[in-house]
Amino acid sequence: MEEKYRQEPTNIVKVVLFGPESTGKTTLSEQLARHYHSVWVPEYAREYLQDKWNNERKTCEPKDLLPIAEGQMKLENKLAKKATDVLICDTDLLETKVYSEAYYIGTCDPVLEKYALENTYDLYFLTYVDVPWEADDLRDKPQERQEMFNFFKQTLLKYNRNFITLRGGKAERLATAVAAIDKILENR
Repeated sequence: MEEKYRQEPTNIVKVVLFGPESTGKTTLSEQLARHYHSVWVPEYAREYLQDKWNNERKTCEPKDLLPIAEGQMKLENKLAKKATDVLICDTDLLETKVYSEAYYIGTCDPVLEKYALENTYDLYFLTYVDVPWEADDLRDKPQERQEMFNFFKQTLLKYNRNFITLRGGKAERLATAVAAIDKILENR
């Protein structure tokens, strides 16, 4: 039953865009996928929660986190089969864990936590909060961006994840990310 939260084995490089809301993760995911002639894994939670908002006028609740995690991994495993040498992930289960802990008083479902820690990636790109905030139906913490960034960074450090912090504009972030991915590809 829990297998639906596990990554399927693959030999491609997997990178994750990781960080607070409205820090350019989706934009950079699209740019990197184009650069590497590959695919990118969208954030399943956005679609899931936008539908919930549109249909029920409700925001995320703890009961939504496992369905979000399941949808994210289903999408990632499906798209990994279509990727070239690199799979770009707009998020991962560790990010879902961070949001669970930030929004629900430090708690995280044990199943979500297990797979957030077991699933592996070659590199995380931690996106800094130096890009303009863009509001939408789901984003809700513009004044807490630095605090959330710190929480994301501490999570990567706590779990000893390989990461690079991305700062600056789109071109600077893309160049930094490409250089880091190219280095991984060269060493394979």
